[in-house]
Amino acid sequence: MNVCKCLALAILFTLFGGRLVAQEYDEAIGVRFGYPLSVSYKAFVNASDAVEVYAGWRGWRRYRALSIHGAYLIHQDFPDVNHLQWYYGAGAGLQFWNYDEFDRGSSTVSLSGYLGVEYVFTDTPISISADWRPTIYLGTQRAHDFHNFSLGSGALAVRYLLPRKFRIR
Repeated sequence: MNVCKCLALAILFTLFGGRLVAQEYDEAIGVRFGYPLSVSYKAFVNASDAVEVYAGWRGWRRYRALSIHGAYLIHQDFPDVNHLQWYYGAGAGLQFWNYDEFDRGSSTVSLSGYLGVEYVFTDTPISISADWRPTIYLGTQRAHDFHNFSLGSGALAVRYLLPRKFRIR
């Protein structure tokens, strides 16, 4: 299936999909194991929509990057499967690069789409999610074979659901 067909299906699900959502938690904090390894904070703004912010670090043999991202995510329930939701959304990020062989760094701005699933455990305040994050990079790029579009990004996240009385304000 090509990218245009996938995009058309996503638009159809968005326009005609039901908005029956049972929010499992208000806020959560955890780790995203992906590109980059990040600390994550997620908060619902209503029954189906959430905002996620995360910051991470990635190091390679000759250069390193610090990344800061934010995303707006819309959740939908899977029919007949308790505590499992799928989500989609969009976000933006900043990446700051540092190179060993140069006396300078660089930065990029990124725009990302999100498509994922999330499961909230019933007996413990933990959620896990997996998402796919196609990304377009804008601005100054790093010195080595950098592409402006990536289909390979994503993450597996594990988050602790914050108790209502200890929520971050």
